[in-house]
Amino acid sequence: MTQTDIEYAERFLTENPDIEVIEVLLVDLNGVHRGKWIPRDKLMSVFKGETRLALTGVTPDIWGRDVPALCNTTGDGDGICLPTARTLKRLPWLDRPTAQVYLHLTHEGEPWGFDPRVVLKNVQQAFAGQGLTPVVAPELEFMLLSAERDAERIPQFPATEISGNAGVGGQLYSTDIMHEFSDVLHEMREACDAMDLRLETLVKELAPGQYELNQHHVPDALEAADNAQMLKRVIKGVARKHGYIATFMPKPFAHLDGNGFHTHISVLDQNGKNIFNDGTDKGTPRLRHAIAGLAQTMPDLMLIFAPHRNSYRRYAAGSHMPIAPTWGYENRDVALRVPVGSPEARRIEHRVPGADANPYLVLSAILAGVLYGLEKELDAGEPTTAGAAGQERELAADWLTATRDFEASDFVANYLGAPFKEAMLAIKRFEQDEFNRTITPFEYDTYLISS
Repeated sequence: MTQTDIEYAERFLTENPDIEVIEVLLVDLNGVHRGKWIPRDKLMSVFKGETRLALTGVTPDIWGRDVPALCNTTGDGDGICLPTARTLKRLPWLDRPTAQVYLHLTHEGEPWGFDPRVVLKNVQQAFAGQGLTPVVAPELEFMLLSAERDAERIPQFPATEISGNAGVGGQLYSTDIMHEFSDVLHEMREACDAMDLRLETLVKELAPGQYELNQHHVPDALEAADNAQMLKRVIKGVARKHGYIATFMPKPFAHLDGNGFHTHISVLDQNGKNIFNDGTDKGTPRLRHAIAGLAQTMPDLMLIFAPHRNSYRRYAAGSHMPIAPTWGYENRDVALRVPVGSPEARRIEHRVPGADANPYLVLSAILAGVLYGLEKELDAGEPTTAGAAGQERELAADWLTATRDFEASDFVANYLGAPFKEAMLAIKRFEQDEFNRTITPFEYDTYLISS
């Protein structure tokens, strides 16, 4: 760590004399926080590189279990954890004074390739090597649910004065609904302000209890991913404090719209000029190269954009959810949308990932696709003006197909790293085996008597 980082940590302790506990955190490949609590007097040892955690700390399955294949690969040894100073933040919604800091793993002096923060940093450095800087702005959707579930463990929406208990229309863009939940929503906004997680907007979305948070664009993809990861933590923590559950599950209800993770991306050259801007609404040839790279690599990357079994319930034909790597101008039914607006802000909106996806991996995959298109000068073809109805499926429709596409991809290994590919495949296969062994009540109802 640099002297500047150490001074930042010392200043944080001075400015927050009441902090009792600091959570030192890795983010695993499923986007779950893993780490430990330390007393405040141990923080400086973290910034001096004296903290160790298991190399498999970033590779548990979704239930938090070790994946045997990866334990065998690593010997389950420890790595050195290095902090990112700007992620040292107070957690303002907690009653007990607590802070957090994000770590990344190293092994034998090198960044650990299983770590999603390392994967993104490597892709970002590939851009820097070509004199380019990606600018990204994530948008995340979530649902606010009652803490109690019904007798069948199905979650419920909190009743509203406008809609009662109806789980049909979600009162899109209704500020009146937002006023009914103003206490929790304002505390979420205030917590984001306190943690310097800049929000552009907070919007009531289409489904009941569904909201979208738009983050400010950042010319540092790793910072943007850190902010998105912290934002999810803020939303869940504040909701829990108020007696609600906030979920980023992509498809909690079969009959309602799911939760997405959209990302806006542009790219700056060494002079700070947007390489997608030619002063017109159409954009530069490099805009189309980037779109082509995103489209051509999208099938290989579905395991990142939709990493769980429930993820694939969101991709329903005929909805606003794209099922093919289409693109177009100001068209919300395509996978890659070019919004209208100022030419200086010309950008691509990537609309495929679900809100359950790991922010570091989503941004890694998107940036890698852009870089691939730019390097190969690929042709995007003509934009589509059609809607989602009648669209033919070209992207994986299920978890197993996505895993096979990911496994067969040379692009993933070449642009995101062979170690990451190995770890992701091992985790997803382990999780799939668990689901395959589990017999559901629905199966008993269907087959117990009729078979």
